[in-house]
Formats: sequence, structure tokens, C-alpha cells
Amino acid sequence: PRVIPPEDPTQPNTEWKNVGASLLDSIQTGTTPPAVAWYARMATAFSQGNSAEFNAALGEYRGWLEGKFSKDVLKGRAEFYFNQIKTFLHATIIYIFAFVLAGGALLTYGSMPNLFEALRRSSYYLICLAFVVHTFGLVYRMVLEGRPPVTNLYSSAIFIGWGACGLGIILERIYRVGLGCATAGLCGFITLFIAHNLAVGGDTMEMMRAVLDTNFWLATHVTTITLGYSATFVAGLLALAYVVLGLFTPL
Repeated sequence: PRVIPPEDPTQPNTEWKNVGASLLDSIQTGTTPPAVAWYARMATAFSQGNSAEFNAALGEYRGWLEGKFSKDVLKGRAEFYFNQIKTFLHATIIYIFAFVLAGGALLTYGSMPNLFEALRRSSYYLICLAFVVHTFGLVYRMVLEGRPPVTNLYSSAIFIGWGACGLGIILERIYRVGLGCATAGLCGFITLFIAHNLAVGGDTMEMMRAVLDTNFWLATHVTTITLGYSATFVAGLLALAYVVLGLFTPL
């Protein structure tokens, strides 16, 4: 990891280096970056079990960073907080519970009106809650990256699920039979589950290498195309749901 910042805070983030590259540069320049010295002190104190020296070196290094790289420190804290609260994991759990309730509503439609309406409403409110949590995570990522919502394969899965959930809520508002909730719950769960598995592969904040890698291009063309994927996903699930309902609905 590139954990050694440049001594000049005005240089871009691409100038951050790993410890090995910094040591090689120090051989040529004859000077060691301050961050390397603090990391060496922390590593030595850790190996010796000297917590007081470790905390002292860490405090000095943190103070140096906050003085020169305050924006990077704030961004690091914000990203750490985002990783700790696990927004998309919580949304995934809410989606699956909402889908189960929507399935129960579809099974009781026509036969038990009171139970159907209770299940449908519960599912709808859970879907709305999951959509709010999903939106919060999506916007938080956008602020962290300073980019539109779709920047790589991981974020495309998250955005497709978000768009599908929004379409499901609209469908449920128009046709209050539980089908929109079931579609939104299943789409949200599947897409966030896929995103969770994609996150295992490495950095989820990495930018894709688009032909026209600009915020305008990503915010217009790429976002529109991805919303089309959301609509296709919803249409496919609705078609499957109507086939299943047609097969198992008694005449």
C-alpha cells in the first residue's frame, strides 16, 4: 500500500508511495521521508511490546499528517466510518425480510384480505427503509470518490439494485398487490449480494478505465445505461413472477 505521503502537500495523491519505493528514493537523495522514520519507530516499538513508544510515534505522525494533509486525514476517517457501519449489508438484510413479507402477501391475496394488507404494508415500509439506507450508502460513496454513482463493476451492481428498488416502489404505489415489493426486495437482495462478493476481490473504490473517463461521461451515458439494466432486471423478474402466479393460481 502507498502509505508514505510526499513531503510537499501540494503534490497530487498519485505521488504517495509505498515504503520500499520511498527507501529506494532515499538512497538517491540522501534524505529519508519523515513518515518512514515514524513507521520504523512504530514497527520497532510493536516488536518490543513498548506501547508507550508506539503511541508516542503514532501521535507525532498523526499530528504531522493533520497539519499537512488534513483533507486526506478527514477522508480516511470518513472511509473508515463508512466501512464500519456496513450500510449495504444492513440494506441487504432488510431487503430479504421485505421480500419474505411480500411473498406472504402474494400468497394470501384474495383469500385473507386483512392478513394480505398487513403483510403488504409491512413489506412496503421495509422496502422504503432499505431504499433510504441504500441511498445513504450510495451518496456517501459518491462524496468519498468525488464521482458519479457508477465507477466500477462493484458500484454498478449497487446502482442497478438501487434503480430496481426505486422502480419497485413506484410499481407498488400504482398496483398495490405486493408484486412491486417482492420485485424490489428480490432485486435489492440479489444485486447487493453480488456486490458483496465482488468486494472480496479488492478495492471497491477503484475507478474503472473508461474510454471517456470524465465525471460528465460517467454521470450521463454510463448512469443512463445502468438504469436501463435496472429496468431490464425488473422487467425480467416481473415476467417470471407472472408466469409463476399463472401456474399456481387456481382457476
